Amino acid sequence: MSDQASLPGTAPTTLPATAAETSPDNPWPLQLLSQKLKAHIDRTPSAWVEGQVIELNRRGTNAYITLRDVDAEVSLPASVWTKVLERQNLPLERGSRVVALLKPEFWMKTGRLNMQVRDIRPVGLGDLLARIERLRQALASEGLFADSRKKRLPLLPHRIGLITGRDSDAKKDVLRNAALRWPAVEFEVREVAVQGNTAVSQMVRALRELDARPEVDVIVFARGGGALEDLLPFNSEELVRAVAAASTPVVSAIGHEADRPLLDDVADLRASTPTDAAKRIVPEVSEELAGVRQAREQLRRCVERLVDRESDRLAALHSRPVMAAPEGMVSVRGEEIERLLRRSSAAVSSTVVRAADQLEHLKAQVRALSPQKTLDRGYAVVELSGDQAARIAEAGHAVVRRPSEAPAGAALSIRVAEGRFGATSTGPAQLPGTPPATGAQHPGNPDQHQEMEHNA
Repeated sequence: MSDQASLPGTAPTTLPATAAETSPDNPWPLQLLSQKLKAHIDRTPSAWVEGQVIELNRRGTNAYITLRDVDAEVSLPASVWTKVLERQNLPLERGSRVVALLKPEFWMKTGRLNMQVRDIRPVGLGDLLARIERLRQALASEGLFADSRKKRLPLLPHRIGLITGRDSDAKKDVLRNAALRWPAVEFEVREVAVQGNTAVSQMVRALRELDARPEVDVIVFARGGGALEDLLPFNSEELVRAVAAASTPVVSAIGHEADRPLLDDVADLRASTPTDAAKRIVPEVSEELAGVRQAREQLRRCVERLVDRESDRLAALHSRPVMAAPEGMVSVRGEEIERLLRRSSAAVSSTVVRAADQLEHLKAQVRALSPQKTLDRGYAVVELSGDQAARIAEAGHAVVRRPSEAPAGAALSIRVAEGRFGATSTGPAQLPGTPPATGAQHPGNPDQHQEMEHNA
């Protein structure tokens, strides 16, 4: 936007539209800056805030209060009409925890920013409990209180991180009882504020410092009992999430048995009191020594029973006949081997004899069926020879089987037992008791021809 303004003793000039466009030669009037600041702050909506009243001054129809953050060193002055305070059932006092509806206002003439309280309500015990319960349910729905994410405490921690109040009874209880149970235990102590608006930040800082030290095996939060308002830092969402993110096991020992802040739910172990925490994080040295003695006695008895049992087994083994005369086992096996050798030798010999007899019998059969044997008995084999034998061989045979196959003048080859000799056929011969064939000539000995024909 462009603004026209007439300054005393100057002519009208064109003013920059935004603060970024201003310069030494073309500045804004202070009034314009105040107007813009007021317009911007007037558009700011009202907001409910929570804090603690640390100052309260009444001046006629106005009252001036100072609110301080419950978890940090931040304070804010504000003004409130007395009629707003008079609407409260209980009078507002210093130290009261309240929620207030604040609306920022800017006074142009003085350039002062004022926080106007349009409504204010005290936070009672019931309101605090309801808010803590809502936060408990929200964190539980995220799984921060689940047993599955809780870490197991070490059996014997060598160094314990302790977060407690300065020179508090809780600190003395933890140190004294832990030393009585295990004199060698060591502590890494962080003394912090355990109530008030700086308690949460100091405890979170101490937790992260101890969690970063690898020699610290477990971290303990210890504080004595107190009112709900005193234990509010242990219900802080920031502290709960810091404990959930720690890699070192955390033990909560806050207040008494009846006190149960959110820290108890997120911690890996909840102790009812600081004294109970000391008893649960370190073992009792006398009990451990008694356990060691008992374990050694049990081990001794087990070893003795094992030795006795194995001695009995050795004695039983020594009493066996095989151990008394170990060569007997070898001699028995030797006799068995000799017996088997004799049986196998006899079986092989008998088989060889039977096979030899069978071979001789087969050889006799073969010799009896041999053509040579037939020739040895005086028989002969008559075969054609020469060109006629070749022609007949083409037909499939050359042995003379019929007289007609050896006409007169045919060359013959006669095989006898001790060799061959040649002959010439004189033609078919007449058998005894048959008339001679017409024109047949039978030179030579007829009986010889008859025998040759019969043999053929």
